[in-house]
Amino acid sequence: MYNRRKAIQTLFTGTATVAAAPLLLNLKYEKPYANMYSALKGNINHAVCRWTYQYLPLDELCHTAQQIGIRGIDLVGPADWATLKKYDLTSSMCNGAELNLTDGWADTRFHAALIPRYKEHIELVAKAGYKNLICFSGSRRGMDNETGWNNCVKGLQQIIGLAEKNNVTLVMELLNSKVDHKDYMCDHTVWGVELCKRLGSPNFKLLYDIYHMQIDEGDVMRTIQQYYPYIGHYHTGGVPGRHEIDETQELYYPAIMKAIVATGFNDFVAQEFIPTGNNKIESLKKAIAICDV
Repeated sequence: MYNRRKAIQTLFTGTATVAAAPLLLNLKYEKPYANMYSALKGNINHAVCRWTYQYLPLDELCHTAQQIGIRGIDLVGPADWATLKKYDLTSSMCNGAELNLTDGWADTRFHAALIPRYKEHIELVAKAGYKNLICFSGSRRGMDNETGWNNCVKGLQQIIGLAEKNNVTLVMELLNSKVDHKDYMCDHTVWGVELCKRLGSPNFKLLYDIYHMQIDEGDVMRTIQQYYPYIGHYHTGGVPGRHEIDETQELYYPAIMKAIVATGFNDFVAQEFIPTGNNKIESLKKAIAICDV
């Protein structure tokens, strides 16, 4: 089971729903909402993270995704890929090779466990016809940046050749260390970009989680425009609280999506917010409409 599920659900149950913003802010979203059920424009490949809708059986989530126009389900491992294929959906970000979010590539103590797991999953991902496999730096544990980079390179170099051979991209997620994942090492874009440069492989990229990076560094659109060659995937989420990406939060997603499209990005943008409304599927439809620029 994907470890952050319980942590985020605990946060959700202890957090009150964010109050609606003033009418002036609502007006910014009026136009996207008006067309939420129309045909999607095709500029964004839409996905949704499995864990945020885990209350639904996977079959039901897949059927719902099909109806909305979503093409991928994020964070699904090999055991469930057959279900996705039934609905002609892709595993847009595969998982299952990681140990957890804290014991990652930045600490050499975990390399002996991670390397065989990732070798196995790289081949499974390729055999299934998918291409993205998530990975994590893990916790800092008192290490400086240089030590973390060196350790990550030392471990990842032992599997990156296999990833290249199989046309699989290893994607390290950027997570905030301020609120949700204390001590996580890959918590700023520049840290992840430096790791990409040191590895020097087109098959290693970053998962730019917009929610996490708004918390730890802000400056979202300029960062995307500057570092887009190193970004292989995006996650959404409302700030604060990781709830709906609508007028209740501080980010304006239509502009962010336009910035992503302008870079020529053609992979997946996955919704990873925790819906708070009574109709959680409507929240998902609304998010897709907001992001479909």
